[in-house]
Amino acid sequence: MSTPSNWFSSAESWLDARGRGAWMAAMILGFIFFWPVGLAILFYMIWSNRMSRSFFCCRPSKSVSRHSAHTQSSGNTAFDAYRDDTLKRLEDEQTAFQSFLQRLRDAKDKTEFDQFMNERARDVASPASPEPKTV
Repeated sequence: MSTPSNWFSSAESWLDARGRGAWMAAMILGFIFFWPVGLAILFYMIWSNRMSRSFFCCRPSKSVSRHSAHTQSSGNTAFDAYRDDTLKRLEDEQTAFQSFLQRLRDAKDKTEFDQFMNERARDVASPASPEPKTV
């Protein structure tokens, strides 16, 4: 299930790939169908500088992967080797940290589930106290 932020970022990158015309079309369609949506898109375009000419003409494409950005040689082989090693190390550390966080979440989930099961077993084992009989 996708979250609203994932949906928004994918829509944003889709519009960015198609240029300023796609943003304008989205804004106009937003005004036509439900004016607050068009107004929100307009404010977002102004806030994020998507209305400026330099946003679409001088920015590197988002479709370029971050790995291909550092494959270009700087002309200094020692620096290129150092940069590649450092980026590899940082990516490995990021992967290790993400797996640590996942293990931490899994352990927390297991602890909460075990606590729930223990409470449930305790509730099932001890029957509810009998209600006083009214005469």
